[in-house]
Amino acid sequence: MIARTPGLEYVAARLRAAGCVFAEDEAAILLEAAPEDPGRLEWLIRAREQGEPLEQLVGWVAFCGLRLEVGPGVFVPRVRTELLAEESLARLPRRAVVLELCCGIAAVAAVIARSAEVAELHAADIDPRATRIARRNLDGRATVLTGDLYDPLPPVLRGRVDLIAANAPYVPTGKIAFMPREARDHEPAVALDGGPDGADVHRQIVGGVRGWLAPAGWLLIETGREQSAITTSAMTAAGLDVEVITDDERAATVVAGRRR
Repeated sequence: MIARTPGLEYVAARLRAAGCVFAEDEAAILLEAAPEDPGRLEWLIRAREQGEPLEQLVGWVAFCGLRLEVGPGVFVPRVRTELLAEESLARLPRRAVVLELCCGIAAVAAVIARSAEVAELHAADIDPRATRIARRNLDGRATVLTGDLYDPLPPVLRGRVDLIAANAPYVPTGKIAFMPREARDHEPAVALDGGPDGADVHRQIVGGVRGWLAPAGWLLIETGREQSAITTSAMTAAGLDVEVITDDERAATVVAGRRR
């Protein structure tokens, strides 16, 4: 007798019992990932019940209308980071030189590659697992580099970058233990831990930015509501003209600074 694939309501009920807030949406994604394969579907359901991230299980994440590859052990872009992508697009001059720092799987760079005509697009991250996936997501449309912040950038970029976008870590070290287990147990600490006040990496980015930004160039950093004042202060001290953009619906905050 052939086993029958469970239906949407059955899968959603199990996910709901496990604490998944968007159980129906997740159930539909799991069913799509295992069509006519009850054994694989059961494995996916059990893994999700145990807290493994949905996106890592199915191998992709939806972001600004794109379906981007993710993989085990890498940071999964959140909906809130769509604000960073949108604000970056809104500030791009024509034929810009663009850099995504702390790129992870390069979600922001992928949106820019799809939506804007740029002269050069670069993405960099310290995690080699993430940059391997970033290269596939960008599919030759950008240069992807592995290293710590500005370290892997070629000197030819100095003073030429029109826009830098960064979803750098901003969770205070002491709050990592209270994050959802999807992030806490399955994403790299280097992508989450922002130091004692959550803004250590932001200060490092701002501290080196003037050597890379072109005149009137932009630096945009996703940050937390509690960290936004610190990020703003660091940019102001670096001589940037600063604005803070918030989106309550997506619980998103971006600090944008422009070189004078």
